[in-house]
Amino acid sequence: MTNISAVIPARLGSTRLPGKVLLDIHGKPLLWHVWQQVRQARQVEAVYVATDAREVCQAVEAWGGQVLLTSPDCQSGTERIASVIDQIPGDLILNVQGDEPMLDPLMLDQLVEAWRENRADVVTPVYPIDLAEELANPNIVKVARAGSGRALYFSRSPIPYVRDLPPERWGERGVHWGHIGVYAYRREVLDTYTSLPPSSLENTERLEQLRLLEAGYRIDTIETHYRSIAVDTFADLERVRQKMV
Repeated sequence: MTNISAVIPARLGSTRLPGKVLLDIHGKPLLWHVWQQVRQARQVEAVYVATDAREVCQAVEAWGGQVLLTSPDCQSGTERIASVIDQIPGDLILNVQGDEPMLDPLMLDQLVEAWRENRADVVTPVYPIDLAEELANPNIVKVARAGSGRALYFSRSPIPYVRDLPPERWGERGVHWGHIGVYAYRREVLDTYTSLPPSSLENTERLEQLRLLEAGYRIDTIETHYRSIAVDTFADLERVRQKMV
């Protein structure tokens, strides 16, 4: 059995930027660039795209990639992968965002290495938040961590809250952590994911990892220097095009 697979969930019907995974970046679809970055990770032995769109299937097959067709009813990338887990080999499955064409392959290797050391249910990357405006931005997910690096909670709100200082001085009381939405899942977690009851925390925050935390799974974090550059708008797309020249 292949030991480690990576899956890129790719939804064509993005709300803010419809069809973004097939938008052009220097002659290739955005998704192709993500796929190429994932293939450079030394620890990853197989790369799949999971999508509910025939257009994406055709595009991936045209460049020689492996693609899995999923239901359009999947509500998250994790749910999309879990729905086709019987078609994906591996003891560890990486869930990679389909809108980050400048993804760092080294970060994926670091996730794998961290998992091999402790066999947590899930491993995911975090980075220190330096700016007060980032801490207040609900689009940047924050995570509270134990001293061991285990995730205690994820939120769109600033956590932990520093009671005695204004937000611009919160950094004086220690590091706040931002979360990058890439996950390394132990296979058994995905085998059972779709059978887990709906999570009130997940539905409230709109964060898929909270379903696992609420169900009692262990999520470990690793620190990374990579900063996510996701394409959510045309402005993001133009910025990425300029950076990738």
